[in-house]
Amino acid sequence: MTERALRLGTRRSKLAMAQSGHVADAVRQLTGRPVELVEITTYGDTSREHLAQIGGTGVFVAALRDALLAGEVDFAVHSLKDLPTAQHPDLVLAAIPEREDPRDVLIAGEGVTLDRLPKGARVGTGSPRRMAQLHAYARSHGLEFTCVPIRGNVDTRVGYVRSGELDAVVLAAAGLNRIGGTEELLGSLSHDPLPVDSVLPAPGQGALAVECAAASADLVAELRELDDPLTRAAVTAERSLLAALEAGCSAPVGALADLLDDGKPAITEMRLRAVVGTTDGSTLVQLSTTGPVPATNRAAMELGRELADEMLAKGAAGLMGERAL
Repeated sequence: MTERALRLGTRRSKLAMAQSGHVADAVRQLTGRPVELVEITTYGDTSREHLAQIGGTGVFVAALRDALLAGEVDFAVHSLKDLPTAQHPDLVLAAIPEREDPRDVLIAGEGVTLDRLPKGARVGTGSPRRMAQLHAYARSHGLEFTCVPIRGNVDTRVGYVRSGELDAVVLAAAGLNRIGGTEELLGSLSHDPLPVDSVLPAPGQGALAVECAAASADLVAELRELDDPLTRAAVTAERSLLAALEAGCSAPVGALADLLDDGKPAITEMRLRAVVGTTDGSTLVQLSTTGPVPATNRAAMELGRELADEMLAKGAAGLMGERAL
């Protein structure tokens, strides 16, 4: 008798399908069971409003979670940065696989980098976090460009540069890497990773979340084999900071937990950096902390909360607009 295929819920975008396909392959190899992708449309996919207007928290995951709770799919794959920081009581974050490149990337004309953008350039991004840091970078480096809110998939955003409507767009490096075919997609356009010292990524950027119903204990145990403990520790610290700031995933907050290689056989230290700023880049609160790699989720969460408390004490709350409660 053929074993029933596991149903993997995924958004319909090219990137989501590619991400889910990678996870599906890993699950097939791990369990020996067939996996079929079930395409689900989310509110974030159909709305044409900018993320700052619709409040990005959960808009890309709610429909997938509804399908999980209704038993229409067995597990779902999300971009972790889209997942609300509060865990749903009936769902389990079964696995966080090894993280891809967490950086942002500037896509622009051939040979053009952030420092070589022409005066008055128009840079497309729908992220208040990116706007805040890009504007701050422009102020400190004597550059003059304007950030323009945009929506759309990777192809659409790159198309703005190809057509000349925009001089550049900013995308997540992980998305480009997972889709593949970067040379074919970009052609002669430049592909300039932005250093995290200048533009910190969104909390959890580059990581995937594999979620399933808490009642599916056997499946949770199987999927747990896909988990990367160091990635989980890093993103747990980042997302704990975001939660403690009471900021949604569309707020102007960047955070990255680096696992520091001090030459020892095992990685023992973690550095958590974070930034909160006004979208015009006029004011930023930037702090960091370094300590042992958290041995438990509780320790990672505490690291994030402690840094968030320091940022709030320095006025971070007043830079985020309306906070998520």
